[in-house]
Amino acid sequence: MQPLRYGILSTSSIAPRFIAAVRAADAGQIVALSSRTPEKAREKAAAWNIPRYYGSHPQLLEDPGVDIVYISAVNSQHYPLAKAALEHGKHVICEKPCTTSSAHTQELFALAKEKKLFFMEAEKMLFLPAVKTLRQRIAEGFFGEIYMAELSHSFSASYNGWLFDPEVGGGTLLSSGIYAVQLLRWLFGSISAIRGIRSTMENGAEWQYILTGSTESGVLFSAKNSTRAILDNTAKIYGTKGWAELPEYWKARKVIFHRPEEEPEVLEFPCEHELMYEAEHIKQCFDQGLLTSPVVTPEISLDGIRALEQVKQSW
Repeated sequence: MQPLRYGILSTSSIAPRFIAAVRAADAGQIVALSSRTPEKAREKAAAWNIPRYYGSHPQLLEDPGVDIVYISAVNSQHYPLAKAALEHGKHVICEKPCTTSSAHTQELFALAKEKKLFFMEAEKMLFLPAVKTLRQRIAEGFFGEIYMAELSHSFSASYNGWLFDPEVGGGTLLSSGIYAVQLLRWLFGSISAIRGIRSTMENGAEWQYILTGSTESGVLFSAKNSTRAILDNTAKIYGTKGWAELPEYWKARKVIFHRPEEEPEVLEFPCEHELMYEAEHIKQCFDQGLLTSPVVTPEISLDGIRALEQVKQSW
């Protein structure tokens, strides 16, 4: 079977991490790259050892040697770039959030289905061994009945200036909140209620928030993010028999299990390229002839952005 031939749409900060992960997993070939200017495309293609480069994204989409594109542009460009790629007959991996609205996300999945093309939101977190182990323990009843969850995430956003530009889909809710709601959805099922409060900049973009809500399975949760305060960067779940910690849950390499009067059980999963598991999964989907991921399903992508839409509408 011919290796997947990737085209990389955008020279964003996550692009080289995805490229390295595909190569480390032997999950495809990186054959082309595009940027908004020929100069930037040439520079990054040389730095990342990519044979072909284009000074605009439409040029890459015309390349017959590209089977699948990876989109990591600013949030507002996910929808138009993914739609254009599908219309050009390319399979699509689109960084989270898939789009900035549930209507656009639903439209892209429908278009991919119509054209018999693979389409997936790139949510690396759900493929991490630490996260999968936590989910397995939940299913096995290790924690008994789970009633509460807390998620905490902080980071400096200085390296991505667009993150605070609402015109391009900025604000920490879309960049960080998508991790929280999709992890909750994957572990505990649909979110039945969600609300939040935020701190904003003069242009209206939020730089921190606190979300609260509940899942249909009865788990109450809080999820907080700040780009100024230093938080503990951990997801915690609490049940009737024990609790768990998932340090840096969006890129977790470790999970810690607790039970009363027992020593904590620490499981570590060191990995140089955490996107490698996602890249392996994409290849497996193609090997099986799938058009959507059985992990990051269309339902998970749609439920995630719908939850964030509810929060934004309340704001």
